Formats: sequence, C-alpha cells, structure tokens
Amino acid sequence: MEKKDKEIKSFKDLGLSDELIEACDKLGWKTPLKIQIQAIPPALRGKDVIGIAQTGSGKTAAFALPILHALLEDPNPFFACVLSPTRELAIQISEQFEALGSVIKVKCAVLVGGLPMAKQSITLATKPHIIVGTPGRVLDHLKNTKGFSLGKLKYLVLDEADRLLNEDFEESLNEILGMIPRKRRTFLFSATMTKKVEKLQRVCLRNPVKIEASTKYSTANTLKQQYRFVPAKHKDCYLAYILTEMVGSTSMVFTRTCDATQLLAFFLRNLGLKAIPINGHMNQLKRLGALNKFKSGDCNILLCTDVVSRGLDIPEVDMVINYDIPSNPKDYIHRVGRTARAGRSGVAISLVNQHELEWHIQIENLIGKKLLEYPAQEQKVLLLEKRVSEAKRLAVTKMKATGGKNKLWSDSEEEEDAETYFGLNRRPSKRFRRK
Repeated sequence: MEKKDKEIKSFKDLGLSDELIEACDKLGWKTPLKIQIQAIPPALRGKDVIGIAQTGSGKTAAFALPILHALLEDPNPFFACVLSPTRELAIQISEQFEALGSVIKVKCAVLVGGLPMAKQSITLATKPHIIVGTPGRVLDHLKNTKGFSLGKLKYLVLDEADRLLNEDFEESLNEILGMIPRKRRTFLFSATMTKKVEKLQRVCLRNPVKIEASTKYSTANTLKQQYRFVPAKHKDCYLAYILTEMVGSTSMVFTRTCDATQLLAFFLRNLGLKAIPINGHMNQLKRLGALNKFKSGDCNILLCTDVVSRGLDIPEVDMVINYDIPSNPKDYIHRVGRTARAGRSGVAISLVNQHELEWHIQIENLIGKKLLEYPAQEQKVLLLEKRVSEAKRLAVTKMKATGGKNKLWSDSEEEEDAETYFGLNRRPSKRFRRK
C-alpha cells in the first residue's frame, strides 16, 4: 500500500534508490517539496506525468530523480532527452542532473545555440546518458552529427512546455517527436497550463497522471508583491530610489527591450551600483558571463529581458523589479518567480506608468489578488532627480559611443566568466543547496 502525501517526510519515503537519497542528502535536501511528493511516485511506476507547479517549486528534481532512478537499472547512452526554451535553463537543468547523479557518475551533454557545434559533437561521441538542449540545436545534431540518434530514447521531458509550443519552437519540436520512439515515458512540466499544452498532452502522452501543485496562475505565498504608480518621466528616479534603499540586496530588473537593459546598466553604474545587463542581443558567452558575475556576487543587480524569466534558479534573489511591466500577464508570473523560490521569501515591485494601467489590472485579475502599494514619499524620491538626470545623460552618451554594446568588462573577462559558468571549475552541488 502506497504512502499518502502527508506521510511522505523524506526522499527515502518516495521509493528512490539509496544512491539518490545520498545525493539529495549531500545537497542538503532533507524534505521533498510538494511537486516532488506528487510527481515522483507515479513516475517511478512508469507513468507519463504532467506537472503544473509554481516556478521555483522544485520541478527539475521532480523529473530528474525518477530518470536517474531508472538509469541505475538500465545505464544506456542517450537514455533521456530534456528540451527547454532557453539556453541558460538548459545549462541549469544539466547542472542539476550532474549534481544529483554525481554518485552514479551520470554523463550529460548540453546542446544549445550560440556555442560551437563541433565541441558538442565531441561530447556526443562520449555517449552521454542525458541530453539537455533547446529544440533547434538538438534537431541540428540529429540531422547533421554522425552517430547521434535518439532512436533508443527512454525518457522525454518538455520543461516550460507552454513556451516550447510557441511559433519559435513548434516546428523543431514536431520534427524531434517524429524522430524518437513512440514507446517512451514523457514528462511535461510547466508553471501554466495553456490550450497548446493541453493539445500537446493529447498528442505525445499516454494515460498521463496530472499533477497540479499550484492553482492555475499563482505566485508563491512567501512573495511580497507591490506596485507603484509613477509618471513615466520619474520612473528612473523610483528605480534608483528602490535600489539604493535596498542596497546590498540581490535584484533582477526586467525591461521590455534589449537596449533598455544596456542603457539602465550604464545608468545605474554611473550611480555607483553594481549592475550588469543580459539580453538576447548578446552572444552566448557574454550571456553566460553576465549570469556568472551575478551568481558569484560580483554584481548584485541584473538588468534583463524575458530571456531569463523562465525556470532559472538563481540563489538568493531578494527582489524582482518590473521596470517595464509585461504586456502579457502570464509573463509576470514567470518574472516574479525568480525570487521567493523553494520556500524562501522575496519581494516583487512593479513600476506602473500612465500608459501601463490596463496591463497592471490584467495582472491582478490573472493572479486573483490586489497588489500592495509600495510606500515611498514622492518628495523624498525626487531629491534624486538631479543626480539621476546626470547619470542618465552620461549613460545615453556612452550608449551612442559604444553602439549600444556592453563594454562594462573586456571580452576576455566575459569569456573567462562564461567558461567558469559553463563547466570549468563548476561545483553544481553548491548551487542547488537548499537553505
């Protein structure tokens, strides 16, 4: 007779192998999270699983642990393939597989764009157990890399499935589905359930167990959500005020455009704040280098677009600021999910100008709650206006001089940071240690 959810108090109670229990213990994971309690037992019984859970709820371990458990019994190459919508998320998933599978010496290959295919082909020649990648690059290797095939694949995972089904990935995903065995286990995970996700489950899952560890569009209970109505001309003053009030905190600031991340990074550094941008216009090495500087604490403010709003588990993010609130309210859920992860607390503050009121109302309707107003005396905030104006003027001048390119660090420094992040001197177990 199976244990009920309330009786499961440890990873041993889930029925995992001793090796994986040891790995969880080394990572400091004592008690499984809700999505893990609900998803792992049916996955161990060989069921397909659909998991709907808040971002930051432990979804990656919910599919990684059953796969590693099965791999112990059938240690074949190209055993599982995990598809993700972003390069950074793919790398992070691989790191967690390596951390959990360190005891059993699991081998992973990351297949993402922006990095040399030749090096990835060499890794594939070593016959890794787990493939993690973005659909486009995985498909490139399936078509062009000699000796690489997923014809004996046992497990397919679609992470952030709602995003994988947009027009950027749908064609590649359909081709991959036609090149892998129909007889396989499939795990589909997402923070939100959309009509496209429902369509996909009918196409590629067999009698799946559906796990809903959260309401359809919910945010973490430990997240304090606030807003502030501000005139567009004073938005930079409020941003500077909040960041200086929370000096020393780790913050992610979301903007609508790539250029805005660059401009605001120059602007904030002119105010003496340690800020670095990341966006889709940067090459992959620069993006990874920026993430490493943020994760290592060299910079405590990350200026970003929605390229990093999905899935990334960046430890100790204290605050998310929506400098530009998203026009799609579902993107708000993913953005604010960068903080208050795995039971930790966090703050999300949205700066809403006169042109964004409708989007703000849509966000409140989606999450089913009214946001609290961020308390600030406008008179006190505007004391920064002169200093902010000068910092913004210098930032605009530098943007024009550099053509919008990020020149906060030399290319060699950024590439060195990227290599550290991507694998050299990496210790993934520390990254996933639970507080």
